[in-house]
Amino acid sequence: MAGLQAEPRLALTFTPQVTAAVTCHQCEGAPCLAVCPVDAIKRTDKAIVVNEQTCIGCKMCAVVCPFGAIHPSGTSTAGVAGISYPTPTQPQGTSPLLAWSIGVYTCAVKCDLCSTLGSDEEPHCVDVCPTKALYVRDATTLTGIRKDKMRAAVAANQIMMGRSTNLKEA
Repeated sequence: MAGLQAEPRLALTFTPQVTAAVTCHQCEGAPCLAVCPVDAIKRTDKAIVVNEQTCIGCKMCAVVCPFGAIHPSGTSTAGVAGISYPTPTQPQGTSPLLAWSIGVYTCAVKCDLCSTLGSDEEPHCVDVCPTKALYVRDATTLTGIRKDKMRAAVAANQIMMGRSTNLKEA
């Protein structure tokens, strides 16, 4: 899509034990959407999407995201259209939320479930995940899974209550 930052929409977290994807959970109550002062974040029928041209780079969405799935990004003007200015760098310890560079417009970047794809296509990260750990679920599927878990929890509770009643009788 024209105008989007040349930045991955998915981040990886590395630890000695595991590598995990940090993905947007497309929250039902989306705190990022609620806090955006210029309504640059919208809910579409497929995902929560940032309009990067409207975003003012305030970083409030990144602050309130409970999953750390939104990060600020900007495209440097160094080398664009024949301009060759050295891009200022930040010290290594600077948080991405605090980092900034002179002349670089920063905006929010997050997973949009590859919203430019057709409705029958999976997001690219799902297609290329080597362990098949990533998947997309719609609201209907999630509701069914939630109901199944509730039924199982009620059944387990009834079994446990039956055992405690039987113990008292013995």
